Amino acid sequence: MVRVSLDDLVAFSGHQLHVCRFREARTLLRWLGNDLRGQVVLDVAGGDGYWAGQARRRGARTVSVDLALHKLRRGRRLRSSPALVAGDALRLPLSDASVDAVLSVCALEHFPDGPAALTEMVRVLRPGGQLLLSADALTRRHRWPNLAQTHRRRYDVRRTYTHTQLRELLTSRGVVVGEHRYQFRGPGAELGYLAVSAWGGRLGFNAAAPAIPLVAASDAIRRNDRGSIVLLRARKPSETEGEPS
Repeated sequence: MVRVSLDDLVAFSGHQLHVCRFREARTLLRWLGNDLRGQVVLDVAGGDGYWAGQARRRGARTVSVDLALHKLRRGRRLRSSPALVAGDALRLPLSDASVDAVLSVCALEHFPDGPAALTEMVRVLRPGGQLLLSADALTRRHRWPNLAQTHRRRYDVRRTYTHTQLRELLTSRGVVVGEHRYQFRGPGAELGYLAVSAWGGRLGFNAAAPAIPLVAASDAIRRNDRGSIVLLRARKPSETEGEPS
């Protein structure tokens, strides 16, 4: 029988019992694939490495890079801990074309230079590799400026991104963008996201976890063109792509 430590339980609660991350990170991992044997997966600004650890459980060799040393120390106590490396997303400590997939879960909006971070993600990605990321979009933030400002201040959100902005940034870096998906698509869902963030903070996101099925149902009937969080799937073309046969 596998024994689960207190650290693993705390990590599970913080990452999985979360009204945002439950669907967000699981969608990115589903896009990544179930059989990752032989692949190297990098999680950029992965904190304690929890989600990279989930990729490791699918067979991948995983690396999580983050600047927060206390998160890295906590991550080393997790049962499925990836390789944890202290490093800056704007200067990733990896060689060119060294990983098969790059994962980034709602981190891009916090970077002082998001486009530079995207350049780094593309640099370390091998031809044919996948880039899977999510970011704050907050497409209706103008409706509730005070809540939006509180959210940005509390979580140090430097910039938000829509799917069209991300598509332009990635296309200009030679990446082929596939599908995108918004979460918290409806006005009520976006208001709820900002309200929980402003008034409840991190514990509020955990306390709101029972609303996950309701948010998912609401998203399913809304147009996929706006919302609080955007998820995007892209691919770096292989070296032979586009060459004449």
